[in-house]
Amino acid sequence: MKFLILFLFPACALAAHGYSQFGELKYQPGFEHFEWVNPAAPKGGALELAPPLRITNFDKFNPFTLKGTAPPGLGALVFETLLTGTMDEPTAAYGLLAEDIEVPADKMSATFRLNPAAKFVDGSPVMAADVKHSFDTLMSKQAAPQYRVVFGDVKQAVVIGPRTVRFEFVRANAELPLLVGGLPVFSRAWGAGKPFDQVVMEQPIASGPYKIGRMNFGRDITYDRRDDYWAKDLGVRKGMYNFDRVTYKIYKDNLAQTEAFKAGEFDYLRSFSAREWARVYVGKKFDSGELIREEWQHRNAGDFQGFLINTRREKFKDVRVRQAIGLAYDFEWINRQLAYNAYTRVRGYFNNSDFEAKGLPEGEEAKVLQSLKNKLPEKIFTQEVPLPPTTNPPGSLRDNLRKARHLLAEAGWTYRDGALRNAKGEAFTVEYLDSGGGERGTAPYFQALGRLGIEGQYRRADFALIQKRLDVFDFDLFTVRIPGREAPGSELLDRFGSQSADTEGSSNWMGVHDPAVDALVNLAVSSKTRPELVARLRALDRVLRHGYYVVPQYYSTTSRVSYRSGKFEQPAVKPLYYSAEDWVTTTWWRKQ
Repeated sequence: MKFLILFLFPACALAAHGYSQFGELKYQPGFEHFEWVNPAAPKGGALELAPPLRITNFDKFNPFTLKGTAPPGLGALVFETLLTGTMDEPTAAYGLLAEDIEVPADKMSATFRLNPAAKFVDGSPVMAADVKHSFDTLMSKQAAPQYRVVFGDVKQAVVIGPRTVRFEFVRANAELPLLVGGLPVFSRAWGAGKPFDQVVMEQPIASGPYKIGRMNFGRDITYDRRDDYWAKDLGVRKGMYNFDRVTYKIYKDNLAQTEAFKAGEFDYLRSFSAREWARVYVGKKFDSGELIREEWQHRNAGDFQGFLINTRREKFKDVRVRQAIGLAYDFEWINRQLAYNAYTRVRGYFNNSDFEAKGLPEGEEAKVLQSLKNKLPEKIFTQEVPLPPTTNPPGSLRDNLRKARHLLAEAGWTYRDGALRNAKGEAFTVEYLDSGGGERGTAPYFQALGRLGIEGQYRRADFALIQKRLDVFDFDLFTVRIPGREAPGSELLDRFGSQSADTEGSSNWMGVHDPAVDALVNLAVSSKTRPELVARLRALDRVLRHGYYVVPQYYSTTSRVSYRSGKFEQPAVKPLYYSAEDWVTTTWWRKQ
């Protein structure tokens, strides 16, 4: 790949092999491979693993529509994008389907020139018309609504040559070239003649390293590596995707999954339960070394996890009520008694990162907040950012419940006739949706709520059924874990934006509908420098935390993984930023 000077815009732009949102690219043009792979890794063999437990079935091969559940691994193994990220640069991406990208000085567009070698699984070339078709389709109402939010600042995709496509932006945004570079691309022939939301069981015509192989609906799905994969010798793909077959095995509950792993039904499993890690991942097979048990360190920003509160419900509209039910959650007891002190408390929305708000606003963050003073309550400027309640001495659950009772009374909820009731006499109940495994952590929380007169109702169902309720915001409380990002951006529009609050299928489950939050999210996604992004996200974190939209839970600073010994090898160098499953599926290889 080489640099080209093009004169398509008033200001000269450089067509390059990659794009960095902030700073310079680490890898130079023509680089041979990423540092965190083994370029000589042999191909062959199989990898069998289990997906996250929330995937308990699948009923479609289209991951881009709202209804139904797509199989695990489909997006990562079958579909490709114009650019691809690297696990050692969180805000950079390099050419994959596109051999270069051109971003003018005003950052009002991004032009991609496709690699002539790029081909779909059916042998047809990837053309600019396919890219435009993919974008237009995902922006239509037949696709899931989050695409219209994430790409909301993209005016249009324009074909300017057989293999050249330009995305024009509504406003300058340093992240937008990365966003459109991450657009999943599929063939115009996939489901041709059908409305996109009726393309269900047609196998995707995409360009990725794998294609769908054998499957048993409800039980497992296998992806077969393509011998004719067009990008296998590119620097961004060398040493990657080494298994001939990758199989995901699906189980209905956590116990069945773990016991199946110990019995040898699959090779790799990640545990999200500290108690399970301490008490279940033990025994003869671990003692003998047949099964390996490791905690992998990483530099990832801390995950966000909490009980999301659906503020669309009338009983949760008062911020004092939301603050009160948070006071009933005794993290310290749960961490000590149930989780072997393995977790760190979630404090806000950007844990363990530069974006976390602290103390009183100061410096650039204070300037950002001052610019929105007419949209913000005075407490944002005069009170320190809220921290989760603690029961560590001199604090106690008793003291926290006393504060909660006072807040509830101020909000019109008092205890009478055996329950906490409002002025109409309606009892306060809280329903918690769960697909299994959350009973132990929820029970002590519900016991504490019970001391306030609030009845906790635990509802367990298959996640596919729960997802339908989440899509239409029919819930009280629900737990979500969102992996931390090193540079949060346009996904925040979907998670916190007012428009998303009214859009079924969005990720704004809490129903955040706040002009100040909208302004801060828009400022964040338009940041031109990392210091700007830091100040604006700290301000966003502060405002959201004052809104008490969640009951903060916890996160882990390591990835707990177990795998079968003697079957696999892995690169000598781990990247700085990675997810455990991506590391395994993309860089490991079968031991020869």
